[in-house]
Amino acid sequence: MRIVLDTNCLLVSVPSKSPYRSVFDSLLKNKYTLLITNEILSEYREIISEKANSKVAENIAELLLTLKNVEKTEVFFKWNLIEKDKDDNKFTDCAVSGNADFIVTNDKHFQVLKRIDFPKLNVLSLDDFMKMLKK
Repeated sequence: MRIVLDTNCLLVSVPSKSPYRSVFDSLLKNKYTLLITNEILSEYREIISEKANSKVAENIAELLLTLKNVEKTEVFFKWNLIEKDKDDNKFTDCAVSGNADFIVTNDKHFQVLKRIDFPKLNVLSLDDFMKMLKK
């Protein structure tokens, strides 16, 4: 299964006592492939630095770059599918370029994707993704 993980979903899955920790643990156990771009990795670093610290952010970024089930994707075309928060388009563009099965997010701006026929992108909430991982 190939996914793009919204920054906030990654952020809440990292702490060891988080109810969403199984998402991060499943990544470490190679249960899915995480697609990233340079732009997404930069946002991960930035937000984790703000919420934790720069050392934690760098450690997670380095870990992601060394995992065999994390694929760095190049985006050659910007689809601009989300108009309400254009910054979210980095995730949709990555999903299209990397042929993702799902974008995992709780961000309501991604709901517009359900009404777009092409390119077809499937959005899963973090809770639904966790249920899928348990199967």
